[in-house]
Amino acid sequence: MNNPMKKDKKGGFKGRRDGFKPSGFNKGSQGRRDQETDRRSGGRDGAKRDASSPQAKTGRTSRPAPGRHPDKRYQEKPAIVSARPARPKAEPKFIKPAAQPRLKIDLFGGHAVMAALQNPRRQIRALYVTAQAEETFNIEALPDSVAVTKVQREQLDRSLPPGSVHQGIALACDPLPEIGIDDMMIQSASRSKSVFLMLDQVTDPHNVGAILRSACAFGVQGVVMQRKHAPELTGVLAKTACGAVEHVPAAYETNLSRALETFKDHGFTVVGLDEHATASFGHVSSFDKIVLVLGAEGDGMRRLIKEQCDHLVSLPTSGVIASLNVSNAAAVALYAITHTR
Repeated sequence: MNNPMKKDKKGGFKGRRDGFKPSGFNKGSQGRRDQETDRRSGGRDGAKRDASSPQAKTGRTSRPAPGRHPDKRYQEKPAIVSARPARPKAEPKFIKPAAQPRLKIDLFGGHAVMAALQNPRRQIRALYVTAQAEETFNIEALPDSVAVTKVQREQLDRSLPPGSVHQGIALACDPLPEIGIDDMMIQSASRSKSVFLMLDQVTDPHNVGAILRSACAFGVQGVVMQRKHAPELTGVLAKTACGAVEHVPAAYETNLSRALETFKDHGFTVVGLDEHATASFGHVSSFDKIVLVLGAEGDGMRRLIKEQCDHLVSLPTSGVIASLNVSNAAAVALYAITHTR
């Protein structure tokens, strides 16, 4: 019987004469594609479907029912029901009440607030006091026109900078009416002796507040500061001044050099305090009208301001530390000028 398989030159079978190819005959990608085609079509020989079947009419193959996929890897798995009981709902946490809004406070502290309340030029908006401060400062004696609001100490603490000593009393008010050099000259025209202070870029509110307090104690008629380099007359400054803000007029000028010229035109002698000067206050206290100029700590007076001074004087110190804080130097200098008047 003739063998249907043909042998190649090396003795191996090349294939059948009738064209039949055994399974797995073609190796490589082509063989795998043929096997995949046979599997999808339902058989190696590509048997035809029944013409009356729905698949033959629509040209689509039917999808397996859910959970009945022929491949076990794609079958739907039954849901796993946990035997553990459901976790009980957590009780709602305690909700902290909303914090009260911050208060608008311009002045605080007993002396500063009480002095402002007694100043008819002050426009008062609101007075905030605690229960303890209401008894300490006798708030009931104030006129009915002052709107008093009782608050908690914590609310004052939250409305002010950290570390502020408010003593349980604070005030919301408008700034004092602004004055200028010309207003000061008019007020001093009727006085035979006058002393004014000028602060050249002294920016620390504690120092300015202490200087205002000393100026009020020694009878200074006014203080002049530079507009861009000086603190406002509120808050810590007013607290340090202990009410002196209400009694000592303060003028903010843009050009201090020009302001000194105005003083000179009205008969004032300009005296600058300089630690390097050799003269003392002995020969300047005899002048009737004096403007005492103080510079910032460290830098001192600026060059143009120093050139405008008629006299430069220093405090006679002899200790290891030869300089003083600007507020302390102002107090000593004012005493040296005014103690013989």
